[in-house]
Amino acid sequence: MKNYCKKPFLRLTLFLVFLIHLPFVFAKSKPVPVLIDLNTETITNFNLVSKSAILYDSLRLDTLGLSRQAFIDGVKGYDCLRSTGKLSNDNVLTIADFSLPSNEKRLFVIDMDNFQVLYNTYVAHGRNSGKEYANKFSNSPRSNMSSPGFYVTQNTYVGENGFSLRLQGEEKGINDNAMKRAIVIHCADYVSEKWVQDLGYIGRSLGCPALPKKYAKPIIETIKDGSCFFIYSPNQKYLSRSRLLNEPS
Repeated sequence: MKNYCKKPFLRLTLFLVFLIHLPFVFAKSKPVPVLIDLNTETITNFNLVSKSAILYDSLRLDTLGLSRQAFIDGVKGYDCLRSTGKLSNDNVLTIADFSLPSNEKRLFVIDMDNFQVLYNTYVAHGRNSGKEYANKFSNSPRSNMSSPGFYVTQNTYVGENGFSLRLQGEEKGINDNAMKRAIVIHCADYVSEKWVQDLGYIGRSLGCPALPKKYAKPIIETIKDGSCFFIYSPNQKYLSRSRLLNEPS
């Protein structure tokens, strides 16, 4: 794992350079220079966390409810997976923000090429992870709990829950049993506004990040075949164990 993530992504760098210089377009004073090394794909005045924070603000993700830390961590893991060649569909980053209750739209699909939010909707957590909030996690089969961390999306198939998407857990001991546990993205009747109105929270799964029927298929088609899917939790046990988040950037 040494030097696991050392290459911030160029597209984000160029976009942020544009944002930084934009206020100076009509200014009389000379802007502070920001240098880009196109060979090493680095920007000298900012680290990855700073760049992620700027992008978070520019996209106004706070107005949609996505926590700043969830986005910063999501970008870090996405960048690590991308730099090591694990993402064949690297134009999107999906974040399920489990710091939020299930009655809020806590799934965010973000276009990392054009820097825009493509989808923002509900997502379920495992029935044994909690009621409104997911606060218990497990990597064990038959636990009926969610597993936090980074996944890479795989192929689609049609199963007992309809059109579904397999997930490969990328964090050893945290979510790497996802395939064995059949943790997949699928649609569910219990992930809906009606459940929120009737109960105050949506239904829960057997550990899968289930989606509303209306959005499941288009989201799956967008993020399938090698994109980064991140289940964020402020759970300290997870945050301290995640090698993707604790490697220096």
